[in-house]
Amino acid sequence: MRVNNALLGLGCYAAIAHAQVPDDLEDAGSSVSSAVNEVSSAATSVVESATSSAVAKPTFTPTTLNAPFLEQFTDDWESRWQASHAKKENTEEEWAYVGTWSVEEPSVLPGIEGDKGLVLKDKAAHHAISAKFPTAITNKDDTLVVQYEVKLQGGLECGGAYMKLLEDNTALHAEEFSNASPYIIMFGPDKCGSTNKVHFIFRHKNPKTGEYEEKHLKSPPSARITKTTSLYTLIVKPDQTFEIKIDGESVKTGSLLEDFTPAVNPEAEIDDAKDEKPSEWVEEARIADPEAQKPSDWDEDAPFEVVDAEAEKPADWLEDEPSMVPDPEAEKPEDWDDEEDGDFIAPTVSNPKCESASGCGPWEQPMKRNPEYKGKWTAPLVENPAYKGVWAPQKIANPDYFEDKTPANFEPMGAIGFELWTMQNDILFDNIYIGHSIADAEALQKDTFDVKVGIEKSEEEKDKPKKDDTKPAKSPMDLKFLDDPVFYITEKFNLFIEIAKRDPVEAVKFVPEVAGGLAVGAITIVLLLGGLLAGGSKAAPSKEQVNVKAQQAKDAALKTKDQVAEAVASGTQQAKDEINKRSNRSSGTTAQ
Repeated sequence: MRVNNALLGLGCYAAIAHAQVPDDLEDAGSSVSSAVNEVSSAATSVVESATSSAVAKPTFTPTTLNAPFLEQFTDDWESRWQASHAKKENTEEEWAYVGTWSVEEPSVLPGIEGDKGLVLKDKAAHHAISAKFPTAITNKDDTLVVQYEVKLQGGLECGGAYMKLLEDNTALHAEEFSNASPYIIMFGPDKCGSTNKVHFIFRHKNPKTGEYEEKHLKSPPSARITKTTSLYTLIVKPDQTFEIKIDGESVKTGSLLEDFTPAVNPEAEIDDAKDEKPSEWVEEARIADPEAQKPSDWDEDAPFEVVDAEAEKPADWLEDEPSMVPDPEAEKPEDWDDEEDGDFIAPTVSNPKCESASGCGPWEQPMKRNPEYKGKWTAPLVENPAYKGVWAPQKIANPDYFEDKTPANFEPMGAIGFELWTMQNDILFDNIYIGHSIADAEALQKDTFDVKVGIEKSEEEKDKPKKDDTKPAKSPMDLKFLDDPVFYITEKFNLFIEIAKRDPVEAVKFVPEVAGGLAVGAITIVLLLGGLLAGGSKAAPSKEQVNVKAQQAKDAALKTKDQVAEAVASGTQQAKDEINKRSNRSSGTTAQ
């Protein structure tokens, strides 16, 4: 790869720039040192550029998609969003919503340059913020798609990151958003302790009574608690089915009519509350046999255990040895007062002689289970001839029965709100889509989430300690440039110098990356200065000779610097292109 030779050459120049020059040649060599320093600075710039661009980051561009509501938190976001400071109801707190909000770029694993999101800023505080829709959103006989990104920059130990789609009513436009604001759908992650789930709750209106009831998904999927961005998508179709996706992957499907509790539609029949079980009703299926009698040889008083008369004392039993003896290592404490404390008596410990024997002390025959023991006698059970079964009240028609075959026709929604409490701050929300097009939601995912999450995961992987950090490669020949460009250059150059001390020709053969390309320019400077300082004349070189050689070295450095710029521009671009290809392949998308 062309960039390898360019960077290796620059590495050589950087090393030369730091070489010590004898004091008597310092003035004459200052021009060379200056030129080489310029090349060294270029090397530093290139290396920093190559490593910092290891994960290419595109620049944020607002989407051109249209939807009933689509929020990317551009500079005019404050014209749409209103933080709430209302008093939270059903609480003793005077002002519950004291948490602050900000729109800013991620502080952890940023993915797209200039891409901002709504950030919950305070720990252990109640936060509330909402944005009204331009017009009420209804999905009657239409698909509803709700999608948004969540980035848990500080993790999530206890708190929520869900959204609410609020009911469109008069109060919505007249009062501040709070926990009392009625919602139609609640969707998104929530975690505290062992509880970890993605909420999907919808409020359903009873067509007979007009009352609302929350319907909770029976088996919600688990939220993904990572510091990279997660994408949550809810799709509700006119056929009353739903699908939940996380990061574009389907994690839960079902029916609004079957997979929620309490059920959307009540039972057609219910138990008659006035019906009572008859007094003669028998529910005992089995009873004690009334004809059974205790056998004449049944001894209820026989003990459970008796002495084992056949047991014999073991031959190694030490009957004359006590099981406990005074501790031979115990000493009377220095502050022991015999007059006040009495005679000192050492504490007892297990007799060491008993450890190798079956036992010590007086031997007694052990107990064993009594073969004659039977316990208390009870009559066996038989089928109850009077048994009528388990009683249940009779069924009657449910006076509150109704049948809603289309619960997916949610009532009109007028706003979106985040009303949250969390122990972690810096939760970021972005790219909110609320509309009716699955294709548009997927297109937004491709242009935003798919791009950034690949970059975030690459950055996260790059920041992880390498498994073999404590086990350096057996040979510099095993190294790969893209794994660690700076380390690669350093190790290759050090290997070249080490071999060159013994055999310069062998060094060129063994490490051609250093000798080849722009490295030739570096070696030229070494030879020019080296020939001047170490050989070429028995007498000390004159100032004029030093100046001539120094000028030659400077000219060589400046000439090579131009070659460096050209090679680096081309080679670095090749490296970036290769990195982009790898990043895109890993995420399965094309970078925007």
